[in-house]
Amino acid sequence: MSSIPHHFLDLPSGRLAYRELGEGKPLLFLHGWGVDSSVFVPLMQKMSTYRRCIALDFPGFGGSEIPKTALTVPEVAYIVAQFMEHMKLETCDLLAQSFGGRVSLELLADHATASRFEKVLITGGAGMKPRRTWRFYYRKYLAKTLKAPFALLPGALRERGLEGLRKTSLWKSLGSSDYQNLQGVMRESFVKTVNYYQEALLPKINHSILLLWGENDDATPIYQAERLEKGLNNAALVRVARAGHYAFIDQPTSFETIARAYFTE
Repeated sequence: MSSIPHHFLDLPSGRLAYRELGEGKPLLFLHGWGVDSSVFVPLMQKMSTYRRCIALDFPGFGGSEIPKTALTVPEVAYIVAQFMEHMKLETCDLLAQSFGGRVSLELLADHATASRFEKVLITGGAGMKPRRTWRFYYRKYLAKTLKAPFALLPGALRERGLEGLRKTSLWKSLGSSDYQNLQGVMRESFVKTVNYYQEALLPKINHSILLLWGENDDATPIYQAERLEKGLNNAALVRVARAGHYAFIDQPTSFETIARAYFTE
């Protein structure tokens, strides 16, 4: 399939890249961490036959400018709201995946932006506190133990020592691949993101929300979708068989068929 070219929009927070295809009622796509809007291209090409599909690259992803400072989830949501203002999207439907799900929950729970969204589809959405295994706590407390001696050193020596520690294979084995592949403000943003849980926002959200989840999702397991369904006021969970975290890639026909029925009913 051919690609969809980038367009660019300059905002106070920096330059954002986005893709747009089709006509009709706007459908905004929000991607996950570690990817960009290109992940949605095949789905956009199908859905553009009945919707105006718009997919932005979050700051620091794809063609968008790296932010000057680390961003929290609410700050990213504010940038999305700015993007919508400049694109003159008074109202739209929403399709979000993974990190995009976090941003969506923030937008839907905020009275300043909630009314701008109608139907919402979240797939593999993050934001719920995960169940922790003993391996998680082992890595967490080992990391604290390794860092502890450096706290006794003066500032410059402490930072030099910690920088050396971060380069060791042992330290690298304690962090996620997403964390290890990041630098600077994007690494700081990642830390702020993964430690931000949104259960308290769910009762504030009244939108119609379809949770379309890969039954084999190992990044945001199905129990997190069940927790979302229970906490939200108007949500329904549909499982996609033989699909993981990217259900729209693993089972493109099934995913698009269900999404089309939902957004056009």
